[in-house]
Amino acid sequence: MTLDQELAEPIDPAEVLAATHWGAVEHAYGPADNVPEMLIGLLGADQHVRSRALDDLHHIVHHQNTLYTATAPAALYVAGILGDERTLWPVDKGPHGFPGPMRAELLGWLDSVANDADDEAAEFSRRFGFPPEDYPPFIEICRIRPQLFRAVSAFLHDSDSHVRAAAVSACIPLLDDPRLLHHRVTLIPLLREVLAASEVWQYQERAIEALASWGEDTAGLQIRRERFAFCDSEVKPAPWVGEQWGGCDTDPPF
Repeated sequence: MTLDQELAEPIDPAEVLAATHWGAVEHAYGPADNVPEMLIGLLGADQHVRSRALDDLHHIVHHQNTLYTATAPAALYVAGILGDERTLWPVDKGPHGFPGPMRAELLGWLDSVANDADDEAAEFSRRFGFPPEDYPPFIEICRIRPQLFRAVSAFLHDSDSHVRAAAVSACIPLLDDPRLLHHRVTLIPLLREVLAASEVWQYQERAIEALASWGEDTAGLQIRRERFAFCDSEVKPAPWVGEQWGGCDTDPPF
C-alpha cells in the first residue's frame, strides 16, 4: 500500500530529534527537554532501558490518553524508527503486556495516539465543550496522519502476526483523515482476515466496530471471549479501551 508523495514524505527520526525545540513543547509533567533521551532509549541495547522508554511514552508523553504538544513530534520519531531492526528486540512484559516485539508495542502506542485524534474523539470532545480545532496538539496529530499512515501501513502484511495485527489496528483511526479515506477499501479485508480472526478478543471487537462504522456488513463476525476475560486475560486490552489498555476512560480526551 502506497501513499502519494505529496501527502507523506518519509520520516527521518534523527531530523525529528534535531529539528524539534523540545524545551518549547510539553508533556504531562512540563517542558519536554527529557523526551529525546526517552526516544533514543527505545533503541537502546539494554532491555530495561527500552522498556523504561516505552513506559515513558505511555505515562509521560501520552499520559491518560491526553495529547500534549510533545506527542506529535514523539509520534513522528516512533513512526520513523518502526523499520529499524532493533524494534524487533523484546521489552519487559507485565501481566497484561501487549504480545509481540517492541515494534508491536510501538504500533500500539501510535494506535492510541491516533485514536485520540479521530472523528469519535473530536465529537466526544465537542460534547464536553472542548472544540478540538482549538486544541493545538489535536490539530498537529491530524496534520501528520498521512506520515503516520505511510509508516504504519508498511507492516500490514508483516510476517509477525502480532506486528501485523497491531499495524492493521493502528491504521483504523488514521483513516478518518479525509486525505486517507480511499485507503479504507484496502484495509477492509485485513480487518476481517487479521483482526476479526485474531485470538485477541479486543482486536475482534475493534474489527467489528470499525467495519460497522464504515457501513460494512458484519454478519457472522463475533467476539469470542470467555466470561470475565476482560479482567483475567493475559493480553493487554487495546489502546482504544482507555489508560493502560485496561479499564474505562470517561474523561474528555483533552
